[in-house]
Amino acid sequence: MGILLGVVFGAANAYLGLRVGMTVSASIPAAVMTVALFQVFRVRGTILEANLSQTIGSASTSLATGTIFTIPALYMWGIAPSYLQMVALAFLGGVLGLAAMIPLRRLLIVREHDTLPYPEGTACAEVLKATAGGASGAKWIFLGMAVGAVIQAALKAGFLAPSEVGTDVLQSFLPKAHVALEIAPALIGVGFILGFRQAGVCVAGGVIASLVLVPVIAKIGAGLTTPLAPETKLLVTEMSAESIRKAYVRYIGAGAVAAAGILTIARSLPAMSQAFLGVVRGVRGGGGGASASSAAADTDRDLPGWFTLVAVAFVVAVAAFVPGVLAGELTLTQRLVCAGGIGILGVLFVTVAARIVGIVGVSSQPTSGIALLTLIVIASVFVANGWTGPGAAAAVLTAGTIVTVAASKAGDISQDLKTGWLVGATPARQQFGQLLGAAFACWAVAATVMLLGESYTFGGKELGAPQATLMKTIIEGVLTGGLPWDLVLSGAGLSIGAMLCGVSGLAFAIGVYLPLATMAPLFVGGCARLAYEKASGRSGEVKKGEGMDAGVLAASGLVAGQALTGVVIAGLVGAGVLPKDKETVLSGASGAWAGLLIVALVCAFLYSSHTKKAK
Repeated sequence: MGILLGVVFGAANAYLGLRVGMTVSASIPAAVMTVALFQVFRVRGTILEANLSQTIGSASTSLATGTIFTIPALYMWGIAPSYLQMVALAFLGGVLGLAAMIPLRRLLIVREHDTLPYPEGTACAEVLKATAGGASGAKWIFLGMAVGAVIQAALKAGFLAPSEVGTDVLQSFLPKAHVALEIAPALIGVGFILGFRQAGVCVAGGVIASLVLVPVIAKIGAGLTTPLAPETKLLVTEMSAESIRKAYVRYIGAGAVAAAGILTIARSLPAMSQAFLGVVRGVRGGGGGASASSAAADTDRDLPGWFTLVAVAFVVAVAAFVPGVLAGELTLTQRLVCAGGIGILGVLFVTVAARIVGIVGVSSQPTSGIALLTLIVIASVFVANGWTGPGAAAAVLTAGTIVTVAASKAGDISQDLKTGWLVGATPARQQFGQLLGAAFACWAVAATVMLLGESYTFGGKELGAPQATLMKTIIEGVLTGGLPWDLVLSGAGLSIGAMLCGVSGLAFAIGVYLPLATMAPLFVGGCARLAYEKASGRSGEVKKGEGMDAGVLAASGLVAGQALTGVVIAGLVGAGVLPKDKETVLSGASGAWAGLLIVALVCAFLYSSHTKKAK
């Protein structure tokens, strides 16, 4: 069951990440669905077996996150990676993250239990305890999947509204201003999961981009008779709102995301140094490393210590000496530099990630910042040695993929280990389960990315691949020195301003980087969550002795349903069964009203799931 759920959520998260640049945790939905499947197949599963299935199933999320943040950039460069190469990169990153996390388990999960709550891991433990006798909330996950699948199929088949509803009415006051709402149940579900505040921060970035930055650039460029750099062909007056966003605002958003990610890493430096010192002290004292002693209690037994050393050495050796794993025609010296960067930065950022998610949770893990910093460091070494020729960018990107997957994996497994510690699981079995989950999920995630890459264009309207586009921009800028630093630094200033106001700089920056149409449904979902909480007086959070809120489970189902249907449709498009574009039956005002009706029905469904749970 864990492997099956890992494949499902791995494909779903890969699709979602390519759409909006963020993924959702699979741990709690996997836990609830496991218990439900136990009932369907009349299996008397224990809470530890459900925990193991959930641990295996959630392993796919980290692999999807690291892969979709980087690999699509290769497609944008016209260097389509092979299927086996993507599988190898995802698996190596998973192994590195797992191995480097093993020595940290006793320090971070056990010794610092009072200071590192690991919110998703603690919530998942409560869900497992609450659903041990039956998964009453599972019906909302499956119902949400059905609703998301039906709407996605109807939209793609052309039977319902266009995929986006928008208006230019504000252009009378603000030049080139465009307000739009994408019809996407999955994004509404993500907004519902994030909650009103976080969704509001995301849409705030989109509002500033669409209603401030684009109009200002349009006003400044109105009197120009030559193209405004970095645009080289079109005058600003000849550009649409979307063209202005891609030519200028995209770089501002890139600077905002980069600044938010790097500052998040900088803020974690004290925690990082403390973690390393704690590990060193623990290893010297014989209490910080993994143990396979038969005398050790089951609840305190890790995979053997040699596994960590062998696994890290294996990843570094494969990256250095196996041709075809890293992209580009590389010399042995270049591969050694990449492999050294993978080993050093991988272990470093695993420690950082495992510590950070213990406080803020997986949803706030600075994966983008880790990826950016890794790529900048390795690319800078390449530039210092004069390695800027063809293939250098691809090599840097693929090396960064392994580190990004490893850091994401550390955040995921640390939450799972916290869950296991709270329910009395054996760490060694969970660690082996994560290895097993990664060994299967890497194939599903790679297949999803390849399928979507062959069916659509990464960076286009259907699959914007925002994080990968950002990584591509940064690598090119470092290697060629061609970044428009005025726009990038302006974005950094916006992000720093948001962080000084006490909001999530990364969430705000993603809103600046992505179109407002993509951020708007997140805000709709957040408003639906707020409306319920105001009406019922409930926070929607997991409390001691309660299961996960039915509305959040229904929202997770919406995400999975629409995403999986999108993957299936992509397969049919790739096989030539369906065309890439299909005209909708409804158009104009009728289409707009139908789209708004879909949004209203999705919100009503989420509100209903909450209300049923409250009753």
